[in-house]
Amino acid sequence: MRFEPSTIKDIAKALGLSTSTVSRALRDRYEISEETKKLVLAYAEKVNYRANPIARSLKERRSYSIGIIVSEIANNFFSQVINGIESIAYDRDYHVIISQSHESYKQEKLNVEHLASRSIDGLLIALSSETQDISYLRDLYSKGLPIVFFDRVPDDFETHKVIANNFKGAFDATEHLILSGKKVIAHLTNSENLSITKERLKGYQAALAKYHIEFKPELVKYCQHGGMHSAELEQAVKELLPLKPDGIFISSDRLTTGCIMALKKTNPEVAHKIAIAGFTNSNLVELFSPSLTSVKQPAFEMGQVATELLISMIEAKRPITEFETKVLDTELVKMQKTVGNRFL
Repeated sequence: MRFEPSTIKDIAKALGLSTSTVSRALRDRYEISEETKKLVLAYAEKVNYRANPIARSLKERRSYSIGIIVSEIANNFFSQVINGIESIAYDRDYHVIISQSHESYKQEKLNVEHLASRSIDGLLIALSSETQDISYLRDLYSKGLPIVFFDRVPDDFETHKVIANNFKGAFDATEHLILSGKKVIAHLTNSENLSITKERLKGYQAALAKYHIEFKPELVKYCQHGGMHSAELEQAVKELLPLKPDGIFISSDRLTTGCIMALKKTNPEVAHKIAIAGFTNSNLVELFSPSLTSVKQPAFEMGQVATELLISMIEAKRPITEFETKVLDTELVKMQKTVGNRFL
């Protein structure tokens, strides 16, 4: 049997009121008496009445939905960003529709175009590692679709953006390895296309320069799919080990956890001799073996800030011409050394 939700007509019929009176009462309009409002609201709650979102969107020409594009939901960082997005969106009566690019430009483009065809009110997007051509996003933006970029952002796109302080996070992690006595520090990172890759590479290079350590390009390994393909990550680790690094700075969540597994699989004896510092928002860092120093990003806050900016664009009465790039601080969580069963 098909579920038939209660409608305004059903409420009006049951209470002997006009549909217009019921509609105004539900919207708390001033011309309806408090007594009538209480009567309507009490009955609406009794029959579990919910406003029809389709009817509302047709009337207001808005869907009250926001599209989200991330590389993968299983990623610790992106799952926390989504939690932040939802905390604001639902509080403001917006629903979210989440799609994954799986680091594929083709999949990203298909997902965005599908969301746009579903009449989303705005889009929050972190670009895939393959994405270089963003003309399709420019086209949608020029046609009036509000877009806010977060984490992985393009340089030349006039809209709001929300990022972490990638340079500082990378600098702090690399400096920590240097101050721990490491001299040959490798860098495992994402696709060269990504903004986070470029910014974190600069932070790594700056820390080396500060301590007069020569930058060697051969110690930098790019993983074009960000660690989603284990074979790609294992190959990068195999290429690094002959260079005998005593430290590795890793630039993303999946790469950091994946590198530990690849090291243990490739050379278990060496794995525990290499110090690791990397970006990760995992809540289980203290259980990692070998242990690592982590750079945590304010992922939840990033989702909140990006959503607030997007909703401000959606609800703006006039075209927005001034945009900002919000830069949020990272946090370095240093590895705790153990003696016996005690943490130092």
